[in-house]
Amino acid sequence: MEKSTKHKIADIGKAPEGAKKIEWAWQYMPSLQFLENKYKASQPFKGTTIAACLHLEAKTACLLLTLTRLGATVAACGSNPLSTQDDICAALAQGGVNVFSRRGMTTDEYFGYVRDVLAFEPNVIIDDGADVVALVHKERQDLIPRIKGASEETTTGVNRLKAMQADGVLKLPVISVNDALSKYLFDNRYGTGQSVWDGVMRTTNMVVAGRTVVVAGYGWCGKGVAKRAAGLGARVVVTEIDPHKACEALMDGFNVMPMEEAAKVGDIFLTLTGNVNVIDKRHFPLMKNGVIMGNAGHFDVEISKSDLAELAVRVERLRDNVDTYIMKDGRRLNLLGEGRLANLACADGHPIEIMDLSFALQLESALHVYTHDMPPGIHAVPEETDRAVMESKLAALGIQIDVPTPKQTEYMKIWQESLPLPPMLA
Repeated sequence: MEKSTKHKIADIGKAPEGAKKIEWAWQYMPSLQFLENKYKASQPFKGTTIAACLHLEAKTACLLLTLTRLGATVAACGSNPLSTQDDICAALAQGGVNVFSRRGMTTDEYFGYVRDVLAFEPNVIIDDGADVVALVHKERQDLIPRIKGASEETTTGVNRLKAMQADGVLKLPVISVNDALSKYLFDNRYGTGQSVWDGVMRTTNMVVAGRTVVVAGYGWCGKGVAKRAAGLGARVVVTEIDPHKACEALMDGFNVMPMEEAAKVGDIFLTLTGNVNVIDKRHFPLMKNGVIMGNAGHFDVEISKSDLAELAVRVERLRDNVDTYIMKDGRRLNLLGEGRLANLACADGHPIEIMDLSFALQLESALHVYTHDMPPGIHAVPEETDRAVMESKLAALGIQIDVPTPKQTEYMKIWQESLPLPPMLA
């Protein structure tokens, strides 16, 4: 039965298509199912208004609908114009979520939708990239007294929040979901690693084996993409600015070099740094004809589209989500998904089971924020919450692990040796 909601979406008639996608995803999200069953009787979010700015696709819809079933009023907007799926938005609107987004929205529309969400005067914010938190501080500081706090699930968003905190302007408590073990060890590494290549291969229909893949940035996302590239038979080059990560990439078996050198040899370039102008006018003239470029950082600033446009004589689109920039010398440089998140703009984002973990953390973090009085600043996910999410995942998979004995537990608390030494050392 359709529930009354406020929404600005492309087409409410697409709701049945979106509902099918959501049903498919839900059956593979045991952690979220576990939490819904755990909390449905107590309705812990009753009376809460949650503002969410996330990639509006089927897995995200499962989180948002779970929050509504646990009592929350949810207002959501899409965090990226090319990751929004119009049929999912329609299904969310019919399912009781106030939703404001459309695929292909302009920048002005995007911030308008964020303002629409903030008009609900939320108590809790679930953010992806920190745009909602930033806009609250810029335009809606009147809301700060009623906002209990927020959670942030991206590296880029956490970096923005750290900058706000360093400048002394962050007035809300924010839980860094991104820094939880259950998040970055799995979502960033295995989720990004698989979904980026899904986007590249689905969009280009080209072979990866035998090609030279340049991975810019060897954080957890870069590690995942590089590992999957090697598994697909590619030669992998890593570019880095951090000497520790560069050495790690080298010891993981990859070539390491500056981007100006990598630009000459790469066939596929993937950026995962969170920084600006990782590939720009210094590099485009050095590239081979036919290269593929994609970004998996949060914003579309890592590959300089303005430099590409300046150097090109024309731009063609021969395939969906591929813009071909034709250089004066005839070389063709191909950009995926307008330089936005290739795994979402060109595919369906992270695998369902991976997002099940991340969204379980988001739900628990939202609940922690709502039920605790926390000082402004960036906070870690409580260790017991992080561990409980992973334990529920293993239990859902039917996997058991060892439990330390009382003697082992006690031994780990000892700071000086109290057990008998072996005879030869006594």
